Formats: sequence, C-alpha cells, structure tokens
Amino acid sequence: MDAQNEFNSEFNEEEETYTGTDQETLTGEGNIDASQVEETSAETEPTETTIEGSEDEDGRAWYVIHCYSGYETKVRHNLEQRIETMGMKNEIFDVVIPTQEEIDVKDGKRRVVERHVFPGYVLVNMVLSEESWYVVRNTPGVTGFVGMGNDPTPLRPEEVSQILKRMEAEAPHIKVSFKVGERVRIVDGPFNDFRGTVAEIDMDRTKVRVMVNFFGRETPVELDFLQVEKA
Repeated sequence: MDAQNEFNSEFNEEEETYTGTDQETLTGEGNIDASQVEETSAETEPTETTIEGSEDEDGRAWYVIHCYSGYETKVRHNLEQRIETMGMKNEIFDVVIPTQEEIDVKDGKRRVVERHVFPGYVLVNMVLSEESWYVVRNTPGVTGFVGMGNDPTPLRPEEVSQILKRMEAEAPHIKVSFKVGERVRIVDGPFNDFRGTVAEIDMDRTKVRVMVNFFGRETPVELDFLQVEKA
C-alpha cells in the first residue's frame, strides 16, 4: 500500500474506542535505529497551531508527509530547524502533529496521554515550490510526501476541518483494556475479587456492566472502569 492510500485509510477509519498502538508525545518506539534520525541539541516546545483551510490566496496549502513511526516529534523539530537555518519561513509556515488526549484505563489505574491521531504522519503548511519541496523532503526521518510520485497532494478543506475537530474535542477519548465478552476481575467495591464477563461498556458514563455468579445465578453488576481489570 502506498503512502497516499495508507493515509486515506487511516483518515477515514471510524474509531469509537482506540485499540491501536499508543503514540505519546516525546516518546516513540520506532522500527529504526535512533542513529537514522538526526540528533538535535535541544527540544522545542510545542506551539499552538490553528488549521484554518487547505488553500489560501497566496498559494499556501496543507500537505502530509510520511515519516518513521514514533519519530513524528523528532521530524517536526528537525524540519523547524531547517526552516530557520535555510531561511524558508516565507514558504514553510507551520509543522503540525495532530494529537488528541486519551484516558488510558489499565490495571485499575487511569492516566491521560496525548495520542497521535495519525501515527507516522506530519502536516506541513507551505507554498509548494522546488525549494520548499527539497527542504521538507530531505529532512532526516521524512520518507516522502503523500501524493502521486513526486507530486504532493494538498489536503481538501473538508479533510482539514475533520482533523481540526478531532484535535479540538472537548472530552478526552477513553481506552480500556477489556472488551464485551471478556473475563474480568473486580478489584474494588462490595464484589472485590469476584470474576465475571463483560456484558456492556458505556463509554459516555465510563461504566461497565459485568455478569457475576452470585449465589448460583448470573447477576449484572455496574462498575466504574477503575473497578475492573482483565482476568
């Protein structure tokens, strides 16, 4: 699958709960050696960026670049350094990693992580020219633009709008380690240490309904996500 189709598949996938690999900010478990990515002397602080549209009157547009999975933050930092040192601020304006807060519930513990919406992809707002293409394409860690051959394809306005909505979601998404039909162990409350089967998961209320064997009969028990763990 080429980068264009891979990104489109990632972009169009409907996800009610996230079960893929976590991509936390400033951490990554890539599939290459760290030596393959240019080392930098200092980390840059993330800047708040607003994605307003795919194309402006001055010719700027949002493009997608593919990079080594887990190295999105390093690629952004390397590219920002190249923009500065090569004097390309008038052609390359923003480098964005779409992220979204996610509550990870595991082993009775809750933690908030910042998940990369599209692992392995970075967005660049730029005016496409031979010079700007060269600066971006030859940044350490970048494997190419999303598009046909050497012809990058800009994002459409509706694609930019959908990405922005996911980044600005008011409530963090919740990820749990169990699914309907799986066996779990209750770790808190009156039914502590009971085992049962997940019958229903309510993501909005962060509640789970578990069927437990109580005095020889299956009884539904409603619990908080933090009160159960995989058996």
